[in-house]
Amino acid sequence: MDLSNLKPAKGSVKRDKRIGRGQGSGHGGTSTRGHKGAGQRSGTSKKLGFEGGQMPLVRRVPKFGFKNINRKEYRAINLDTIQGLIDAHSLAVIDFETLRQYGLASKNDLVKILGKGELKSKVEIHAHGFSATAVRAIEAAGGNTVKI
Repeated sequence: MDLSNLKPAKGSVKRDKRIGRGQGSGHGGTSTRGHKGAGQRSGTSKKLGFEGGQMPLVRRVPKFGFKNINRKEYRAINLDTIQGLIDAHSLAVIDFETLRQYGLASKNDLVKILGKGELKSKVEIHAHGFSATAVRAIEAAGGNTVKI
């Protein structure tokens, strides 16, 4: 072993092609940019989704459906979740602040109570919306609903 056969570890040297460094580099003349046109000049870039002048995919694919800009997105909370909250904290009134306090809603949410599960306790619930099955179950248990 001497200085004449020393080599760096395999994979440790990563050298890019030296483009634009004259004829000896093997990429001389146009420096791999081709002849004429905007792509030959410095500072060029293509728009996102540009496909060389053919109709871009995003414009070729048909669009379906309807997006309602006035849609209201509700945070759904089921009756079994509310029953668990009542069992854990023995509450008689559940309002928006209570739901926020126990991490079931955040400050900008609209809350809707849904009828999945069973409600055994008499409770007054304040929310932005109720499903018909939830209202029936709450009233059957002796509670009442208040729409905010």
